[in-house]
Amino acid sequence: MDRRSLVAAIAVVALAATGCGSTKKPVDFAYPPSDPDAVAGDITVLTQRTDLVASGVLDGYAAEFERLHPRARVHFEGITDYEGEVKRRLGTKNYGDVLMIPAALPQYDYPAYFAPLGPGAAVASRYRFTDRATVGGKAYGIAESGSANGFVYNRAVWAAAGITDWPATPAQFLADLQRIKDRSGSIPYYTNFKDAWPLTGWSNNIGSVGCDPQATTRLSVTDKPWAAGGDLNVIDTLLYDIVERGLAERDPAGTDWERSKALLAKGDIATMQLGSWAVSQLQEAARKAGTDPAAIGFLPFPVQKDGVFCSVVVSGYQQAISVRSGNKATARAWIDWFTDRSGAAAREGAVPSLAAAPLPSLLEPLADKGVRFIDRSEADTAQVDAIDDVAGIGLDRPDYRKKLIDLARGAQPGGPAEFFADLDRRWGEAALRAKS
Repeated sequence: MDRRSLVAAIAVVALAATGCGSTKKPVDFAYPPSDPDAVAGDITVLTQRTDLVASGVLDGYAAEFERLHPRARVHFEGITDYEGEVKRRLGTKNYGDVLMIPAALPQYDYPAYFAPLGPGAAVASRYRFTDRATVGGKAYGIAESGSANGFVYNRAVWAAAGITDWPATPAQFLADLQRIKDRSGSIPYYTNFKDAWPLTGWSNNIGSVGCDPQATTRLSVTDKPWAAGGDLNVIDTLLYDIVERGLAERDPAGTDWERSKALLAKGDIATMQLGSWAVSQLQEAARKAGTDPAAIGFLPFPVQKDGVFCSVVVSGYQQAISVRSGNKATARAWIDWFTDRSGAAAREGAVPSLAAAPLPSLLEPLADKGVRFIDRSEADTAQVDAIDDVAGIGLDRPDYRKKLIDLARGAQPGGPAEFFADLDRRWGEAALRAKS
């Protein structure tokens, strides 16, 4: 991209982030319908939860909703490669009525694709995690639920290797994985490299390293996010070291997400970096495998601040309404019912979006050990997305971490120092131009 194009791109980003400069006609808020008779007709919901589509769980939710609104019908479309497929379909008119906002879609693009659900402050008074989907004072999404971040692990495997305490440093974490490798037949860590989307979850730990709820804001003003001691340096160095030391699966290109759940449940895999949302899925996999669901545990990122572990709590996918939907009333009624009344978050062991709802019981063991849960502010996400987009890195995309893994396993030449220096250079240049 030449300088003229770069400056133009930053200008568009800045305008979009403030809700200005759009050539599109303003869209009315998709408020909850006040007339029950308006909740009628068919809607299609795009979802990444192909497992819940296949098991019929989502159809069960739809049946409950339709009992309340007998003139409405809810259809689900489960998409395995959700990020890739929906990104492609956003360029068409065919992306459903309700969909989960792709994680890789920059925040400043939301007004182009989604109907605003209400003023940001009003939506925030009822729901958690709203700043991630608020652009120009309008909320474009309501999270399905939220999740604490850290590692899902098989307690039985760790205990059999003689590990009784949570690792408090990256070095201890690596030593524990090495002990698992030496003392068991389990794969100490599994990257899910092939499915790729799990690699984006490492960014959800930004803020855990420094116990900093303003970590995203700091990203918007720093020139060197990968400098030694910074969150991204610590996070990505740990991933690099896991792979470089042979503590991950032998062939990353052959990983499989659905299969990995069964493997961890059976103890063939010891550890995966995931949000707490995954615990219930892994426990269900254990039941199917005939193993003990209680063996599935969750531990915080292996860094302490003043002797305390911190776990960032962030939203999962944000539910949105397509700006092209011809049935926004029913779409909004579905989102509100699913978020407020379905009980889905509680069944999944997720952090509810509804602000008045309590934290899930699966996080109680962490709270009992004094883990501090951080509600990371996402108010400056648009600025971070703008810099990230111009830098071409992709904090919420898997590509740069796939390259990091390839470096670590020797599939590409180079090392982490040069790699991080290049990321810092690109970020710093983009941040400087964004300020000018």
